[in-house]
Amino acid sequence: MGHPPLEFCDCYKDSPDFRETLKCYELELERTSKFLKELIKDGNSVINAIKGYSLAVQKFSQTLSAFQFDFIGDSLTDDEEKKKKFEKESEKYYSQLEKHLSISARKKDSQLQEADELVEKERQNFYESSVEYVYQIHQVQDRKKFDVVEPVLAFLHSILTLNNLTVEMTQDFMPYKQELQLSLQNTRNHYESTCEELEDLMKRVKHPSYISKMQNFFPMEGFLFCQEKRALGASWVKYYCKYSKEKKQLIMVPCEQRPSSPTILTLKSCIRRKTESIDKRFCFDVETVERNAPVTFQALADGDRKLWMEAMDGKEPVSLLLELNETGFKFVQKCINCIETEGVTQEGVYRTVGSNIQVQRLLNAFFDSTSSTDVNLHSSDWEVKTITSALKFYLRSLSEPIMTYDLHRDLICAAKSDNPDVRLSEIHSLTYKLPGKNRQMLELLINHLGKVCSHSDENLMTPSNMAVVFGPTLMRAKEETVAAMLDIKFQNIVVEILIEDYEKVQLRQTNSAKKTIFCFQVFNFFMATTSQSDMSLLEVHTHSTDGGLGTICLTF
Repeated sequence: MGHPPLEFCDCYKDSPDFRETLKCYELELERTSKFLKELIKDGNSVINAIKGYSLAVQKFSQTLSAFQFDFIGDSLTDDEEKKKKFEKESEKYYSQLEKHLSISARKKDSQLQEADELVEKERQNFYESSVEYVYQIHQVQDRKKFDVVEPVLAFLHSILTLNNLTVEMTQDFMPYKQELQLSLQNTRNHYESTCEELEDLMKRVKHPSYISKMQNFFPMEGFLFCQEKRALGASWVKYYCKYSKEKKQLIMVPCEQRPSSPTILTLKSCIRRKTESIDKRFCFDVETVERNAPVTFQALADGDRKLWMEAMDGKEPVSLLLELNETGFKFVQKCINCIETEGVTQEGVYRTVGSNIQVQRLLNAFFDSTSSTDVNLHSSDWEVKTITSALKFYLRSLSEPIMTYDLHRDLICAAKSDNPDVRLSEIHSLTYKLPGKNRQMLELLINHLGKVCSHSDENLMTPSNMAVVFGPTLMRAKEETVAAMLDIKFQNIVVEILIEDYEKVQLRQTNSAKKTIFCFQVFNFFMATTSQSDMSLLEVHTHSTDGGLGTICLTF
């Protein structure tokens, strides 16, 4: 029984089936090599063992009787060399590919381009060695039928000729010999006629234009890395995937585990993963019928990802312009109302992350100018974790954080103060310097977060825990530096103080407002009762306490 044909085009896909077929050919050639060594050994025994001639001939005869002409191979000298090159290039390519896929997407474009060029060069070297190896196997498979049998046939003829007692046997053997010689000659002629065509096909398959043409058929089948969440964190598992567009089914065969039945997922939607949302390149998310959460895949290159997404009718994430405007306030207020109504006691609220695809859907539905639908967040379509994640995403996506870049350094310095009262006073004083919209949004958020933290017995979100979530969101640094990373804990302290002391801030603002109104009333009284000549001597001094207008001093 023969093996499936080795096609040159399968070298590019390098699928598990191709590797299995290649392994079958290698095993057959290995058996052939082993058998040839045994046959040569027995032949030498016949030549050298004069005393045991009869026994050696008998043994040789037995070995020969077990010999199957259809499975004879070559000495494998050239083949072994090609195999070593193939294995070396294969290991080198996949090792380079593993390193390439682990490169952070935040590296410079020049570094990423250089890495892409390097892995493409290794891919080409691997592909060429694979094609040459398959070509060598084809040659061995074809040549073995006559290169080995002819010497054996000549050897048998010599033995029979030397033995005068076997003349009659030789006469009987002649018809079979002639028939076999004719068959061997036909096999050789067939090999010579197809050898040139096979070599020409190999050269055409190795050409880049042929590879580009074949790529149109490969997105439906190839390697993907799947992000799988486990007890100790997420890991990336390599699969060989096949996608049926008609059935919308993705068949995933694990490559690095024990043989197991493939996983079959039914596709609902596919969307490209934004680079800033994950520290991996070439990623896309897939929603499936079988799993509640989206599945994140990493392709081997950006071109591969595009082809996979085309096959799956994937979509690009909508780029939304998120601003601190009326629509933004409306969105935040809606999110707050929904969370306070349905999720304020939910364990880990704001810490639990929602589905990236669902968050994108919610933001698109609310902020996309082409969408006229009024989004109902109380609908069963939206989970609380999706709403909280969307709210955090909106705040992080603003061109400037709520607490502004200008005040960032002053707020950090205030948080570093050893005196709690000074720290509290300075932080609250600095919040008055925020632009009107920023201060209004900050007040809205802090009021809400205070209410959520008041249920910390149930949701486990204390002001400290909530500050860890919202510190980098409300006052992120302008540039990502080591110093900025070290200051994250002080960002959290600022937000924690605002949440814990929100009522004090409100009381202080109320008192400040009353004090200001009274002072202006006094000022108006003096303006009304003072003569024009005396007003020229009037000096107005303002003294600010706790960040507001504390006192107006009138001096003549």
